Amino acid sequence: MANKDFPLIFEHSKKGRTSYSLPVLDVEELDLEAEMDERYVRKTAPMLPEVSELDIIRHYTGLSKRNFGVDSGFYPLGSCTMKYNPKINEDIARLEGFSHIHPYQDTETVQGALEMMFDLQEALSEITGMHQISLQPAAGAHGEWTGLMMIRAFHEANGDYNRTKVIVPDSAHGTNPASATVAGFEAVTVKSNEQGLVDLEDLRRVAGKDTAALMLTNPNTLGLFEKEILEMKHIIHEAGGRLYYDGANLNAIMGYARPGDMGFDVVHLNLHKTFTGPHGGGGPGSGPVGVSEELARFLPKPVLEKQNGQFVWKDDRKDSIGRVKPYFGNFGIYLRAYTYIRTMGAEGLKKVSEYAVLNANYMMRKLENVYELPYKQHCKHEFVLSGKRQKQLGARTLDMAKRLLDYGYHPPTIYFPLNVEEAMMIEPTETESKETLDGFIEAMVNISEEAKTNPEMIQEAPHTTIVKRMDETTAARKPVLRYHP
Repeated sequence: MANKDFPLIFEHSKKGRTSYSLPVLDVEELDLEAEMDERYVRKTAPMLPEVSELDIIRHYTGLSKRNFGVDSGFYPLGSCTMKYNPKINEDIARLEGFSHIHPYQDTETVQGALEMMFDLQEALSEITGMHQISLQPAAGAHGEWTGLMMIRAFHEANGDYNRTKVIVPDSAHGTNPASATVAGFEAVTVKSNEQGLVDLEDLRRVAGKDTAALMLTNPNTLGLFEKEILEMKHIIHEAGGRLYYDGANLNAIMGYARPGDMGFDVVHLNLHKTFTGPHGGGGPGSGPVGVSEELARFLPKPVLEKQNGQFVWKDDRKDSIGRVKPYFGNFGIYLRAYTYIRTMGAEGLKKVSEYAVLNANYMMRKLENVYELPYKQHCKHEFVLSGKRQKQLGARTLDMAKRLLDYGYHPPTIYFPLNVEEAMMIEPTETESKETLDGFIEAMVNISEEAKTNPEMIQEAPHTTIVKRMDETTAARKPVLRYHP
């Protein structure tokens, strides 16, 4: 809604003002009513604001200042790897030779772009230990679905139509069971043990002749490395299933461990997480998928290959699951990821993992006596706290997340994973300084003290933001998506 501090652009409107000018029409003007079905011809002018160029520039600049992102503050959103997006990535993505090309051009005219894509595929294959990569999927969940469809095609090619179930840990990302369902499988839960890792006995119980795959991220969503991964691989492969690697947490192990070496058959990556592509409105995302040699024939087509020194698209693949994305994927994100990999080099990517793990463990140990820490062992890139103590004082995890906004920090992921009560999942990434981490730790300690002395104040947070606490249920169920005067 409009307010005195920040009116909507419609409130700026004054009749007759304009912020644009169009060239004189140099083509024949169409009689729309004669050319189009009258149902699609507007009878009245649209209600648009009439504003000057200065008004509209100030309006959108003001909106940008109300937004929060990694360029404006610490964004410890667990499992989302919200790290800094280097600006050299943006420079490369805007080079005219890349930004002005078109997917319908003859391949002979875009060999440089195709070479970049091919080299990125090779780099990602090396990083993950997978035989071949497809860049085509548009985002992480899309990559999950693509990988599962290849696993499905693999089983069906073997005449094995009874593999209908995908095993998912109880700590998994919500996209895992959702992707399994969309791909036509039934999701089956495997329990975690007291260390927060997959319970091998329960895995043996649920794995069987109907198992298509196990979906797993390693380290898992609790930030813990699945040390028994080779035994898990043995259990699933013995049952005839395949292992799927959710690459959302790859930022913890780059250069130190590879999913392919752990026995995974399919991997998806998040270029907009691990490889510094922007998230959300700055996106789009990109979710490349890697496969073992036995699944390579099912990759989405067309496949980019190098033949006689030329880069070509190969479409004649009878076992392919088909195209999963128009054109050839989100090219601009490929450029950013490629730039990042080339900038960092092999040793730099190892340092990324080292500092991501160091930062997470530093924060975890500083906060373990302030909040409940359900799993005491060293974590990888992220860790999960519980706000149960503070809830008993009247401050829920949701309330404390809102209070963090008053301290100038984006809250961590809350109430996830589902197997931790009042969960707060914190991922600092490698790009944050010790000073930033210490500031966030201090804020978390202060909020815990406030829960003891003034929980009512936390329950009413945030206090300093332009928009105060909303009725989130109503906002989700009855969103207001257009202007009403």
